[in-house]
Amino acid sequence: MPELPEVETVRRGLEPILVGNEFARVEQRRKDLRFPLPKRFSERLEGRKVEALDRRAKYLLARLDDGEVLVMHLGMTGRFSIDRANGEAETPGRFAHNAPKHEHIVFHLGDGATIRYSDARRFGLMDLVRADRLARHALFKGLGVEPLSSSLTPEWLAAKLKGKATSIKAALVDQRLIAGLGNIYACEALFRARISPKRLAGTLATKTGKPTEKTKALVDSVKAVLEDAIRAGGSSLRDYKRADGSLGEFQLRFKVYGREGKPCARKGCGGTVRRIVQGGRSTFYCPTCQH
Repeated sequence: MPELPEVETVRRGLEPILVGNEFARVEQRRKDLRFPLPKRFSERLEGRKVEALDRRAKYLLARLDDGEVLVMHLGMTGRFSIDRANGEAETPGRFAHNAPKHEHIVFHLGDGATIRYSDARRFGLMDLVRADRLARHALFKGLGVEPLSSSLTPEWLAAKLKGKATSIKAALVDQRLIAGLGNIYACEALFRARISPKRLAGTLATKTGKPTEKTKALVDSVKAVLEDAIRAGGSSLRDYKRADGSLGEFQLRFKVYGREGKPCARKGCGGTVRRIVQGGRSTFYCPTCQH
């Protein structure tokens, strides 16, 4: 599943094509993806202009000039490909196992460009939601804070973690707490902050719910690892690619994720990366320098 940096990379690839453009014609080649597509999906999109392309957690939000929002989620194998009006083609976020027969939706834009959505396993989704109802929609009403926003502060996090008996790793990937932070970047952030993924979340707050030095280090690390990953174009697991067709590069900078049995990358540590399973997901960390 693509995580926040990969989705943000796709957003940045689509933004200059979509924003200010209109849907001249929409080809809907099936009635559903993960869920049924909205009624009159093509009809409601055709003639609409895209005013902005935002991201909430791992969802793309195309804000339309009639007050509706086209909500898009890539799932595991979803991808967009672009045929520009000048004949050039690119793929802003490509994942494995896609073929032309899995091309389910084609957006023909007013300037002659075309955006194609393919999804081999059909775990992606699209919906149309009124902008004023978006926060109450089932997909969004339970989502937590955006990790790159100014709302994620040590004080806010400490207040949320106070008294929590779950592990800090489980807390970080809980989308009701922090929206869009996934397994890979939670592991990497905990490594940067020198915090064990097994540590109880509640220990990152004082008895009165105030932040500790560890809380401050973790917030800084979460923001830094996501920003670094976005600058690197995301992480290429399988064949994820950026808008220009090049691979994301952040997987080359992993310090712990996928490095089980390898020496710790922290200078002077001497430890070995270990893999454990938490909540059904692999967690990678260094037991020597993460406490």
